[in-house]
Amino acid sequence: MFIPLKDYNPTRRPAMVVIFIILLNFSVFIYQSYLSRQHLQNPLYASDLQPLAWPSSLEYFVLKDGLVPLEFVKQQNLEIPVGTDRWGHDVVYQRRVSPPLSLLFSLFMHGSWLHLLGNMLFLWIFGNNIEDRLGRIKFIFFYLLCGIGASLTHILFNMNSLIPVIGASGAVSGVMGAYLVLFPRARVRTLVFIFILVTTMDIPAAAFLAIWFIFQFLSSGGGSGIAWLAHVGGFILGFLLIKFLVSTKKPIIEILS
Repeated sequence: MFIPLKDYNPTRRPAMVVIFIILLNFSVFIYQSYLSRQHLQNPLYASDLQPLAWPSSLEYFVLKDGLVPLEFVKQQNLEIPVGTDRWGHDVVYQRRVSPPLSLLFSLFMHGSWLHLLGNMLFLWIFGNNIEDRLGRIKFIFFYLLCGIGASLTHILFNMNSLIPVIGASGAVSGVMGAYLVLFPRARVRTLVFIFILVTTMDIPAAAFLAIWFIFQFLSSGGGSGIAWLAHVGGFILGFLLIKFLVSTKKPIIEILS
């Protein structure tokens, strides 16, 4: 296991869009987890149509706004089965958010502090250089396209799934794919766990990102509840898309100013 701590790759200007995205993700998570009131505007119902209490506001928002693959394929709202109540009645949730909006909303939602902090750490380390290279407006579109493309990859392989999908992982994976193209020789200070040994190492970005991608790809066959193929799809899309947005060739003559 390894965790990036920082990269040795300075930027020319502050990464304001990356900072804004990070703050937005934290704000959404805090609101959905702690500041929202449980309500019955769109409640869980048992078979006898009696409203039931929500386990938590975070679970409510995941079920309400998360991306449901089958719903997106059919482009219509569905009832999502969520189990049974204490009397043995089937419990369902009637979705109301439009599928295209759920595709966008889900990119800014997270299921836990660990999920959120992990994604935002990777975005902070690798995203500032991509924003610096693309410019702020291009970076916004790049980030959203990678996130949407990653979600569509997950849908492609899970068309009949009624399980909501959330997280910025696909968009962040796209940023990492772009980083591999633009800064393969940059070094990344990495926290490495080798059995009981914990140490830090400076690893070339190309090696770090290649190992990360291989791990995502090999994990895609597992049933851990993580959308591994969304990570793979986002990474590949970012890797390809960045080549159309910037020139990776060095100029023959550099003008010094």
